[in-house]
Amino acid sequence: MTDERLKTQIGTNISNLRKSQGLTQVGLAEKVNYSDKAVSKWERGESAPDILTLVSIAEVLGVTVDDLLKDPDALPDKTGAVQQAMDQVVQKTLKRKADKRIIVQLSSLLVWFVALFAYVLLASIGVDNSWLAFFWAIPADAIVVLCLRSAWRDFRSNRVLISILVWGCLLSIYMMLLVLLHVNVWRIFLLGIPGQLAIWLWFRMFRPVRTVEVKDGQERTETENP
Repeated sequence: MTDERLKTQIGTNISNLRKSQGLTQVGLAEKVNYSDKAVSKWERGESAPDILTLVSIAEVLGVTVDDLLKDPDALPDKTGAVQQAMDQVVQKTLKRKADKRIIVQLSSLLVWFVALFAYVLLASIGVDNSWLAFFWAIPADAIVVLCLRSAWRDFRSNRVLISILVWGCLLSIYMMLLVLLHVNVWRIFLLGIPGQLAIWLWFRMFRPVRTVEVKDGQERTETENP
């Protein structure tokens, strides 16, 4: 099977499955963290998603990767060599994704262990309010997870993680001033409003252009409404 033929198969399957679920190209693109232009190219057979993206697409559409690879014109129960080989690759990929989730969980657990260790150590030597260490674990945890996901080029949760980082820092500073200096600086949380707005605007800059399908099979693009 040629590469072009495989790209066409994958594109046709993605298009058919997407439409059967009433999902637009923009909707699918947002769920797999790609632009709708990339989805459009896949469905036209001009390019093909990598194996990690195929796994993500299959999860979003509620199918297996085999369903994305199979020949839509083939008879049932006829699995080609390409599908068999890809199935092995998919199994390894799923294992790597599971390993990454475990790494994230272990890293997050390590952050909270350090916070617990700091609390126990400080409390043992008589430091008052050592429990404040747990508040600083919130932004620290967000930083660790953000760095790991960014290193793996998985940006789907970045907006949430950055928001947790901002509000976690503000909460930690507020609690330290309140407990240690007895100063109720609740207005510090007002700083989070422009910070959250900046986060929203930053990610909105990368909002994909909407692809509209028309009856003659051609496509045109429109900028999404705010």
